[in-house]
Amino acid sequence: MFIDEYVSAVLPIRGKILLVDDQVVNIKILHQLLNDDYDIHMARDGVQAIDMCKKIQPDIILLDIEMPTLSGFDVCERLKADPLTQDVVIIFVTGHFDEEKEVKGFQLGAVDFIHKPINPVITKARIKNQFTLKCQSDLLRKIALLDGLTGVANRRKFEESYPQSWLYCVRAKQPISIIMLDIDYFKRYNDHYGHSQGDTCLRSVAQAISSRVNRPYDLVARFGGEEFICVLPDTDYDGALFVTQQIVDSIIALKIPHQGSDVMAFVTISAGLASVNPSQDMDLQTLVETADKQLYRAKENGRNRVEAINMDSIL
Repeated sequence: MFIDEYVSAVLPIRGKILLVDDQVVNIKILHQLLNDDYDIHMARDGVQAIDMCKKIQPDIILLDIEMPTLSGFDVCERLKADPLTQDVVIIFVTGHFDEEKEVKGFQLGAVDFIHKPINPVITKARIKNQFTLKCQSDLLRKIALLDGLTGVANRRKFEESYPQSWLYCVRAKQPISIIMLDIDYFKRYNDHYGHSQGDTCLRSVAQAISSRVNRPYDLVARFGGEEFICVLPDTDYDGALFVTQQIVDSIIALKIPHQGSDVMAFVTISAGLASVNPSQDMDLQTLVETADKQLYRAKENGRNRVEAINMDSIL
């Protein structure tokens, strides 16, 4: 069920195409040809193209080769060297058939060439084929980063995205918070109710956590077993503490019976929170380790509670 819902959610209705050409007439021709099927964005030079690519994350770039300052080859090389833009599909548009240039373009990471003057049928077909292939590739990759049981991200997704969130906060001089969560006495729950009911419990808890951590750039991931982790970029200690307490309260509100718990008759969760304003010389794993220590304290101090620390106060 969760896979089907996820597939429906991630498949784009319309693709995004970035047209890059220093000649306005060429942009107008391609815009008129593709506007009915795609969301079109435009750039007049290579520098603008790189900036826009980072901001809008297009599915495909139609990139002119011959441009002043930065050629299409220069733009392609820079985009493919940046982790934020390396997956974008690049199709070169050129007015000349030059086998050496095509070889170079493919070596730099382009997927196809379109030749001027533009043939509408060939151009639309090639773009449609590449967009379909990209959608399939994106979908497979996203499914690979999904926890199939709970519908939230898996640990691999956390390990991929957390460093990016950390670097963003370092550069933007914004705080970042990590929440570690563990369902209380879950082994007892499984022993008493069975693993099938345990799976249902995990799904319900994951949905409750996701309902409280739901900004587009936040992350909820299953960290392992009955443990979850949340990454909250651009979130200070007070804001993260509020969210964490909401999560703990939302699990109680589910009122999932748990006869094996020493806390109460329902499923509960313990939480450890750590927040910091990160800097270049800090190890990003320190924040995770600190949140994990706070989770351990929450368990030691009676469970069904939040233990939290603002690392800025101790650094």
